Amino acid sequence: MNAHALLTRLRGQIPLLVTAVLLVSMFSIGSVQYEGFFSGQVVLNLLIDNAFLLVVAVGMTFVILTGGIDLSVGAVVALSTMVSAWLVEEHGWSPFLVIPLVLLMGTAGGWVMGWIIHVFEIQPFIVTLAGMFLARGLCYTISVESISITDPTYTSMAQTRIPLGDLFVSPSALIALLVVAAGFVVLHYTKLGRNVYALGGSEQSALLMGLPVQRTKTTVYAISGFCSALGGVLLTFYMLSGYGLHAVGLELDAIAAVVIGGTLLTGGSGYLLGTLLGVLVLGLIQTVISFQGTLSSWWTRIVIGALLFVFIVLQRLITARRR
Repeated sequence: MNAHALLTRLRGQIPLLVTAVLLVSMFSIGSVQYEGFFSGQVVLNLLIDNAFLLVVAVGMTFVILTGGIDLSVGAVVALSTMVSAWLVEEHGWSPFLVIPLVLLMGTAGGWVMGWIIHVFEIQPFIVTLAGMFLARGLCYTISVESISITDPTYTSMAQTRIPLGDLFVSPSALIALLVVAAGFVVLHYTKLGRNVYALGGSEQSALLMGLPVQRTKTTVYAISGFCSALGGVLLTFYMLSGYGLHAVGLELDAIAAVVIGGTLLTGGSGYLLGTLLGVLVLGLIQTVISFQGTLSSWWTRIVIGALLFVFIVLQRLITARRR
């Protein structure tokens, strides 16, 4: 690797490094300011409380790396909770049938949106916005009220704690980490991953090189749909209910986590590890505000918004220098 290529690669990793430094700095400041903050359980709680967001953000990373966007993820999460609660509680279905069905629904919905985006050459923003309204509307055709879940399988998953010495972690957190690991392998060690990065770099160039653009695009949106449905399953374990207002604004949190994690909104550059760090940063902001005790929860949105501005400007500076 020559010096220019090395410099370009290092420059592309600047947002990731900034996110890592920000995470360590926030944790250090919190540890000094608040008693009990410096704890391994606080870090594990970030994963436990944000497992569903992490899974959704993994799918969003695939989409954004291709230069697309998926605004339907929050609504698909809500629909997954509603379908799960409705079938399990009101129709007596087994969770072992409901969960695969929900995952299949999410995957199929994502594939259809990807197919429409490519075949009809419609902006992803428009297609996934329509998907968002459709999924959210379907929630209310099932019920306008929250449906509580008392099924033993779901309650057992919600209450299970896996011991790690003096600490503990939830099954949902481990599932989220497995999804991150699987996504990392796909992006960096498979032909699909190479196609995703190539498509995000330039769709026209990818076509000229003979890459399977349509298959890559539909697969990426199918992955996002699968991750959204799985995030809905994990949220069902966490909330033990299905509700049409679950996960409102989650798509924005997922996009924020991906961008703060260093993935370029224009596509072609980013790391799944950065998305993990981005989710931890968002969770840590909420934790700091919770420890503070005197600040409104809306400060979470204010801080996230400010960070997004900073990282978008940083991305702009990096891409401008590349030119």
